[in-house]
Amino acid sequence: MKLAVVDYGSGNLRSAAKALERAASEAGLQAEVEVTPAPAAVRRADRIVLPGVGAFGDCRRGLAALDGMIEALEESVIGAGRPFLGICVGMQLMATRGLEHGSHPGLGWLAGEVVAIDRADQGLKIPHMGWNELKIANSAHPVLQGLGDGTHVYFVHSYMFRAENRGAVWAEVDYGGPVTAVIGRDNMIGTQFHPEKSQRAGLQLLANFLQWNP
Repeated sequence: MKLAVVDYGSGNLRSAAKALERAASEAGLQAEVEVTPAPAAVRRADRIVLPGVGAFGDCRRGLAALDGMIEALEESVIGAGRPFLGICVGMQLMATRGLEHGSHPGLGWLAGEVVAIDRADQGLKIPHMGWNELKIANSAHPVLQGLGDGTHVYFVHSYMFRAENRGAVWAEVDYGGPVTAVIGRDNMIGTQFHPEKSQRAGLQLLANFLQWNP
């Protein structure tokens, strides 16, 4: 199995790659994980992971700066239906647009906007940073197996995905109100939290993703 972790200059991608390698090893899977800026490697991959840290617009521009990368992602994920995992801003980029420091187009794979976290309790700090408890809405999904209500996962973000279709929201957390934690449709899933920083729960999700056959 070949995995492409897309490198478009957004943060330390090695931690995500290392977590994928560990999850594969613990699940007894043969997986070749490649951190790559090359569209050709994305086209060759059996599964694709798009991490991301920082501002939505910066990440979108970084992705667009890799000649042919957005087209390769479209071909592989939308066209060929290969399993896709977006992490943090990589998940947010699946949206129609992001409203962080202006309005920026997303990939448009899942209808919705990325907006500032709206806290009913103004005493809560932004960014939303640290551990929070999942509330699972799609408990039957294979990638969420073993992650029940109350599972602790690790977040670092100031903006959240507001999906047009509630059915696309597979898990939430409470942070002064509901905050989208997992979105998905078809062969795509995105996590606002960082699986690579979420210890056993994160490794469980990554192992599930590696074995998922949508």
